[in-house]
Amino acid sequence: MRLFWKEHVPLLLFYFAQMLLIPLLYWLTGEGRPLAIVLYGILLSAAVLTVYLSYRYASHRELYRQLSHPSVRGEGLVPMGEAPLPEAVGELLARYDRYYQEQLHHHRSGMEQHVVFIHRWVHQMKTPLSVIQLTAQELDGAAADSIMEELERLRKGLEMVIYTSRLERFEHDFIVERTPLRQVVNQALAENRRLFIRKGITPSIQLDESLSVYSDPKWLQFMVGQLLINAANYTDGIGKSVFVHAYEREASTILEIRDEGIGIVKEDLNRVFNPYFTGERGRRHHESTGMGLYLVREVCRRLGHRVELESEPEAGTVVRLRFETRPRTGKDSE
Repeated sequence: MRLFWKEHVPLLLFYFAQMLLIPLLYWLTGEGRPLAIVLYGILLSAAVLTVYLSYRYASHRELYRQLSHPSVRGEGLVPMGEAPLPEAVGELLARYDRYYQEQLHHHRSGMEQHVVFIHRWVHQMKTPLSVIQLTAQELDGAAADSIMEELERLRKGLEMVIYTSRLERFEHDFIVERTPLRQVVNQALAENRRLFIRKGITPSIQLDESLSVYSDPKWLQFMVGQLLINAANYTDGIGKSVFVHAYEREASTILEIRDEGIGIVKEDLNRVFNPYFTGERGRRHHESTGMGLYLVREVCRRLGHRVELESEPEAGTVVRLRFETRPRTGKDSE
């Protein structure tokens, strides 16, 4: 209704101006007319205008309603009326909708083909990497260690690529179940043991064996692995530690990973979760891709978890993964 009146404000202003001009015209021409006749003409004109506005509103009501309260729930286009203007607007929107659906279908097909290609490419790359790794194990000396180190980086890079591509179809690639935290952390540490050994960093784990959370085990292990890699990569100096601790607080279970690394400057704290952002300190460590924390945040958001970060330069970084005590249901997510 408000949109209807806003559209007809110019018409009403012109009408009132015209009603003022008619008595003024009679007065200027010197033709006297009784006040009753002038008022009768004004009232008659107002009645005609009221009938017109009523008809206009009735014939365009659905158009005004949809324009005032647009719906994006996906129920499709709703007829806007049989008057010429609503019908023309409906045809225009239908044409735009068909174009949008065609473009969306084309985009989805392209993304699906891209994801399939990435998955196949990554799996094809794993075979030569495994062959090179087996060959390097038969070698001795610094050259062999250097080769193994580069192979580990390649493996982590491929893992990052495939998990990034899986985000596009995340809803088809996760199962929430009760997951023991100690088991997930142990597996993530085992996958990155070479990195910790090479950096001379000792993991310190304080986790109750019985402590579990509701999450997807595969994605949770990936997130913990990314946080452990960050903690190791940004910790300089042999003999330092990375502390992994979990505890319950109110209605949440919290997994905390704390390092003794270089920390993050204050101006970068609000941007470390942005994709491809490495920051001033990340540029000093060439291992940084700027995608690790971004992926952790995205996976947490889609699984209903929360990620929190605290850091100070030269004082280390603390990252917390916060899990709900009970899994989300359909009512919880609405």
